[in-house]
Amino acid sequence: MNPSFLTPRLSEILEQAKEHGRVLVDDLAEHFSVTPQTIRRDLNELCDRRLLTRIHGGALLPSGIENMEYEARRKIALDEKRAIGQAAARLIPDRASLFVNIGTTTEAVSDALLDHEGLMVITNNINVANRMRVYPSLEVIIAGGVVRGSDGGVVGEAAVDFIRQFKVDYAVIGVSSIDPDGALYDFDFREVKVAQAIIANARHVILVSDSTKFERGAPVRIGHLSQVDTFITDRCPLPAMRTLCEDAGVRLIETGAQ
Repeated sequence: MNPSFLTPRLSEILEQAKEHGRVLVDDLAEHFSVTPQTIRRDLNELCDRRLLTRIHGGALLPSGIENMEYEARRKIALDEKRAIGQAAARLIPDRASLFVNIGTTTEAVSDALLDHEGLMVITNNINVANRMRVYPSLEVIIAGGVVRGSDGGVVGEAAVDFIRQFKVDYAVIGVSSIDPDGALYDFDFREVKVAQAIIANARHVILVSDSTKFERGAPVRIGHLSQVDTFITDRCPLPAMRTLCEDAGVRLIETGAQ
């Protein structure tokens, strides 16, 4: 159905989702002074029209085969990403070498690393490079290749070849989707190739992902959770995922940010 036929409340819910990337039942109920049951019916209607995708406690913009706008993704789970970034930064000592790939959560890690000394940071993320380059205690090296206009990611075979020249202490990677079986996915096959090269050329791989990634889908497989050494998330709601981490020797860190 055409969005123009929505009621005023449904239209405002959709606009909030476009602005923030997701909407939550409790917040909407308070905002509109209606019951949570009413909001759930509204969200179900928007999902039936394929304008939103239901998640536990709310709804997201539908992912389909296209990623949502980068600025909207930045606003999703902002506090959770900040806590994840701080937890990752605590694992990385001064004077280490590391890769940082594309993603709003990996950008949160880069923010938390700004007080470190003597880091060599290799990245295919223009946003990370631009943020860290002004700190004289940090050496920033950026991959060459095609710059993706939507998010400042450097992708393509040139970026892959560049990454393969290094063997670093740590890799900080983000993903677009995590399946219950532990498979890791992204939207752009060119970015996937870069991520695979990063995983293969780091001694310790840190996966950073907020829990909304358990609720999304993406089409291109990067690899599997068992290929990482540490997985940092705000919460892991899937018991099978905990078991998978334990069996594969993956350290699971839950920051518990709300």
